[in-house]
Amino acid sequence: MSFSFSIPTRVEFGSGICSRVGEILKPYVKQKVLVVSDYGVRQAGILREVEDSLQHYKISYEIFDKVEANPSTQILTQGIKYLEMHQCDTVLGVGGGSSIDTAKGIAAMATNPGSILDYEGINKIKNQPLPILAIPTTSGTGAEVTASAVFTNKDTLFKTVIMSTFLFPKVAILDPLLTLKLPSSITAATGMDALTHAIESYTSKSSNFVSKSLAIQAIKLIGESLLRAYYVGTDIASREKMLMASMMAGMAFSQSRLGNVHAISHTFGGIFNIPHGIANATLLPYVMEFNLLACQSEMKDIAIALGADVASLTLEKAAEQAITEVIKINEAIGIPKTIKELGVDLELLPRMILDSMRSPNTLSNPRITTANDIKQIIEGAYHGNFQKINFIEKGREYYVL
Repeated sequence: MSFSFSIPTRVEFGSGICSRVGEILKPYVKQKVLVVSDYGVRQAGILREVEDSLQHYKISYEIFDKVEANPSTQILTQGIKYLEMHQCDTVLGVGGGSSIDTAKGIAAMATNPGSILDYEGINKIKNQPLPILAIPTTSGTGAEVTASAVFTNKDTLFKTVIMSTFLFPKVAILDPLLTLKLPSSITAATGMDALTHAIESYTSKSSNFVSKSLAIQAIKLIGESLLRAYYVGTDIASREKMLMASMMAGMAFSQSRLGNVHAISHTFGGIFNIPHGIANATLLPYVMEFNLLACQSEMKDIAIALGADVASLTLEKAAEQAITEVIKINEAIGIPKTIKELGVDLELLPRMILDSMRSPNTLSNPRITTANDIKQIIEGAYHGNFQKINFIEKGREYYVL
């Protein structure tokens, strides 16, 4: 029961709270804030309310909207130059995980020498970054409450993970109204990203009682609300639950780290530029199956949290039911069944194995993982083969044989 737990981020949550952005940010801004976002968020008008509030509180700002999916070190360099040119002293990320990660990177590199790639690993950033603030517009990454950021090195196609307590935002502002207009495809991808975070955190070897409590509650909220958010996007209750779940999953894995899904999916993002949430969702059942023997009790808990009735099942069968529930959700929201459908090319398998094993997430995966294990998971996910469990499909239901 010995553990350390720290979340220094202040959270402000509520529908319509974006109207108070200027009030909340004002204590952190001396001269000017840099708003970091992407072109899509800006074109959708999501930044308008943020700008209105900043103007109301007479806070000077500039907007950098060049963020891309799977953000690269090149875009980060542009953002740093933009911040320096406009003499901003605070950074606000508005958008999905890519925008918030880019905001973190800009803030960190404004006060630290060299390249962001020099800080790969855990707690290597030496100097306190500029104040970081975050407003998520999707319910997936939980980046607004995490101590990590991920950037793609386009020269090597490797997604570099930087973890540092300095990267926790000072304030996270969560407004469910910002997620109401999300396309169903983004709702699916980001929702499954959040579920993957929660499941991998709950089963992580580095988890503790508090992180597990956050993770299992996030799983329950996602089980209750993801399908409705996907099919009835304007339902504010489901959007609130999804945004809360995403945040709670982020809090959980900021303490526990993740597992093999993220170790592998980061390579897919780097090499093939596959969207992170979709890669996670497609891989998740295969990694859960690999991990079954190492965390049967936790898998049973996950099955129950997702709404499965396991009262009459053995522990082994109840644990397997967790995989069934994830497969059912994936199918209902249009997630591909195999990574072949995502564009993964097995000719690059040796490279994928090498990059996956470089990830620190393999160390917190519940089952000890070797390079050969990564190979089998990727091959299984490519061909749609499970190693030990067979599923039969009846209509929209799956049953464990």
